[in-house]
Amino acid sequence: MEKMIAKVLISEDTLKKRVAELGQQITNDCRDKDLLIIGILKGAVPFLADLIREIKVPLRYDFMAVSSYGNSMRSSGEVRILKDLDSSVEDRHVLVVEDIVDTGLTLKYLKENLARRHPLSLKIVTLLDKPERREVEIHPDYNGFVIPNEFVVGYGLDFNEMYRNLPYVGVLKPEVYQK
Repeated sequence: MEKMIAKVLISEDTLKKRVAELGQQITNDCRDKDLLIIGILKGAVPFLADLIREIKVPLRYDFMAVSSYGNSMRSSGEVRILKDLDSSVEDRHVLVVEDIVDTGLTLKYLKENLARRHPLSLKIVTLLDKPERREVEIHPDYNGFVIPNEFVVGYGLDFNEMYRNLPYVGVLKPEVYQK
């Protein structure tokens, strides 16, 4: 599996350090708030698991699954909710945890959808941001890393459901996804 990785973009140690910093920043910003954290399946799971251990305020978490890609590498532009929340966001302080923002279509849709459900506050934390790919105006409130427009996998990010378990973020060799 690792022979398909062209290079390590973000090491395991660098990820751990930045996730701890994000957890501290969110803790400082959310004192006296009861947080509902929404993890976006499947890619955000490793990030969410590490992040919630670094946030030192009362919290609950739930999950949503959304898709704008289907089985393709390119966004279709149409966002679908595949799994909705089990709990209400109304009158709650909500933090959406996303693995990556590239076109911004999915996150913009999610933010608008959740805002219509009347949370007290709605913020977004993303591990990775690819501003070169942005098609819509969206800015996460907390951002782990700005990365170049390369095909990345690992730490939850996948290609055909593979590579999610890598402990780092790596760039996939083009011959793997250009078949």
